[in-house]
Amino acid sequence: MKKVTFTFLFLLCTILLFAQTDSLELKTNKLDEVILNSTRIDLPLSQHSRTIQVLDASDIQKSGAPNVVALLQQISGIDIRQRGVEGMQADLYIRGGSFDQTLLLIDGIKLEDAQTGHHTLNLLPPIDLIERIEVLKGPAARIYGQNAFTGAVNIVTKVSGSGANQLAVQGGSYDQYQLKSTLQTKGATGGVLGHFSYNTSNGYRHNTDFINRNYFIKGNFETNEIPFQFLGYFSDREFGANGFYASPLATEQYEETQGSLVALSAVKKTGRSIFKPRIYWRRGQDMYVFIRDNPSVYRNLHITNKAGVAVDYSLFSFLGTTGIGVDFARVGISSNNLGDHSRYMTTIFAEHRFLLLNDKLDITPGLAYNYYTDFGSHFFPGIDFGVASIANSEFMGMLDLPTEYQPIQICFIATAQPWGMQT
Repeated sequence: MKKVTFTFLFLLCTILLFAQTDSLELKTNKLDEVILNSTRIDLPLSQHSRTIQVLDASDIQKSGAPNVVALLQQISGIDIRQRGVEGMQADLYIRGGSFDQTLLLIDGIKLEDAQTGHHTLNLLPPIDLIERIEVLKGPAARIYGQNAFTGAVNIVTKVSGSGANQLAVQGGSYDQYQLKSTLQTKGATGGVLGHFSYNTSNGYRHNTDFINRNYFIKGNFETNEIPFQFLGYFSDREFGANGFYASPLATEQYEETQGSLVALSAVKKTGRSIFKPRIYWRRGQDMYVFIRDNPSVYRNLHITNKAGVAVDYSLFSFLGTTGIGVDFARVGISSNNLGDHSRYMTTIFAEHRFLLLNDKLDITPGLAYNYYTDFGSHFFPGIDFGVASIANSEFMGMLDLPTEYQPIQICFIATAQPWGMQT
């Protein structure tokens, strides 16, 4: 028996950029385009017709956000719901989807948790280490399969050895203290970046104290013209959870969470293709106590593990761009409440981007396939359309605009997505 739920997203956007050429001298600086990898097909941002928003390092610095949670709150279409300060416990939503329907990635590695999407943001890297954030909104995130029904956020960390060494100490009200240190080194074949941060406070009200520790190391190396990257990250949080869960009257709750990620990835580029293999291990731990000073009343301890291998491949030809990939993983949970469980997961995706009408029209059909050893198979097909054109003088006349103003681009985007097709 097949069950099909169909969603159609239609978006018409008009981008009008204006310039007064009679009073200003225009200067053009050519910059290297950002190549997005959150879409699984490596393309420059200017060639994408999907709903993608990119915050680069300068945007992050200008935002003034003290952490990634505060930064994500500034992005339209993203809803962050915090229970504690400094992002101690927060949930990620995109376009009305739940925290279990939104995927978070670090350097292209999926960070979903086998227990619950409440732990999605437990492994956010410090904001000082982020090069850019790519936000993919809507059904186009289907290529990631599970946990990406309404969108995905890919955090790209900085290249090792590209910055300066730093040491900072801060203090504030409610006995808040923060220490963070970043050390980098760079050699002929690559570089290494290490980071440590410690943030603590007694809390602004009863039982809202917290301790947050982060340990981060990243290495970028190149051997035989093949760049590869090592990533190791551990985050440890302890916090009073006054009213976080249950009911507002539950003032004595307490929680400790741990998140860790170890990954090794490489990139092999030729004139017509890009091959990206990676291996990773993601571990999560959550200990919850209903009454902080009396754990015997109610205590939960969950430990989750996900170990996997993934390969992405992009091929560029006269027919367009083809992207295929495979992600195979073993996921397990060990819990004093839920017991011990494990499953094997396989995700396969394929899509092709056709360019027609002198590159004015792009059509991208795609399919993601998920297989779970305990749930069977699931298919997520979809198709994306994009049209871009430069407005001409006739169109300007229709708008009745002054001749010194020139509209730059008009775009049309449509996405069709069957959300669930199950056999």
